[in-house]
Amino acid sequence: MFEHLSSLPPDPILGLLASYRADDNPNKIDLGVGVYKDEAGHTAVLQAVKEAETRLLQSEETKAYIGPAGTPGFNTAMQELILGAEHPALLAGRVRSAQTPGGCGALRVLAEFTNRAKAGATIWVSDPTWANHVPLLGNAGLQIKSYPYYDRATSSLRFDAMVETLKNVGEGDLVLFHACCHNPCGADLSREQWQVLAEMAQKQGFTPFIDMAYQGFGDSLDDDAWGLRLMAESVPEMLVAASCSKNFGLYRERVGLAMVIYNNGADADKGQSQMLNVVRGNYSMPPSHGAAIVESILTDAGLKANWEAELTEMRERINGLRSGVVESLAAAGAAGDFSFIQRQKGMFSFLGITPEQVQRLQKEYSIYMVDSSRISIAGLSQTNMEYFCKAVASIL
Repeated sequence: MFEHLSSLPPDPILGLLASYRADDNPNKIDLGVGVYKDEAGHTAVLQAVKEAETRLLQSEETKAYIGPAGTPGFNTAMQELILGAEHPALLAGRVRSAQTPGGCGALRVLAEFTNRAKAGATIWVSDPTWANHVPLLGNAGLQIKSYPYYDRATSSLRFDAMVETLKNVGEGDLVLFHACCHNPCGADLSREQWQVLAEMAQKQGFTPFIDMAYQGFGDSLDDDAWGLRLMAESVPEMLVAASCSKNFGLYRERVGLAMVIYNNGADADKGQSQMLNVVRGNYSMPPSHGAAIVESILTDAGLKANWEAELTEMRERINGLRSGVVESLAAAGAAGDFSFIQRQKGMFSFLGITPEQVQRLQKEYSIYMVDSSRISIAGLSQTNMEYFCKAVASIL
């Protein structure tokens, strides 16, 4: 049976990581993998996470299953973090959710859930979007179409073209939006643009599907959720996939949330039974440890304050790196205007160079990024900034 299978090429980012690890250049820089790194290039465990973990190890009395939905405490705390405790959808009892294995698990569960509601439904994704959106959603049976989003030539949003395309999206279709810190381009929607899209969703009847993987990495926890919360006030139904990988630093613990906003409580109860059935037929039960850490932090005032302070520190470091790389590229005499990097949000930006120039950076300077020139800003530091900027200037 298996002899008929053919080999597939390695994932571009994982292949890049393998090449980086094999490189013996002491000045090598990894700008491919999307994990937060501190000034020393280390992805450290947050102190709030360590404290919550210590408390958990001391208090945990069982390793019994937690059920397909995860714990009620985690689900409630995450719903309030995403929507705000006083959001009308929460107060009306229209929200249901389930803990999932990371944001990827949330996307897949919601895709399979959607396919039950409407087999082969069409979902529109931004061009560009995170590469794994397509297999996670498409392999669940949804049909993928794209809408214009980012102009690589001008390093800016194509909002007018986006609106013109989405005018053709009607009831029964879904539109995937990035809540904040767009991956891969870093260019986010303004509040005015969110208003336009919310009005379109309300008028045309399409269902927003919002991926929020970076809450707190753009401007603040509340500001980063502004567009999502507005959309949730504007439409009767909406889907949200959230991840705790970045803002809690829980990458390997795989903590996510699949959340659905329904038209009314009765629909919510029926829909939740279907979503939990999807979970049961997929991975049966979510893992407990990482979600228990998140629940502990979000439900303890002291831990939550410490976590928010650490999250602010990470966000401010990334924003500082954005300003620094623009200044350093200019100082190195790099041809072109890179000021867009400073205006963007989150961990990623397109550098705006060709695949051939990307390969030169790798071969001549041991600077690793994917061919699209998407870079993880957090891979830079005060130590390697000058080296990186001089290398970019040289290949331009």
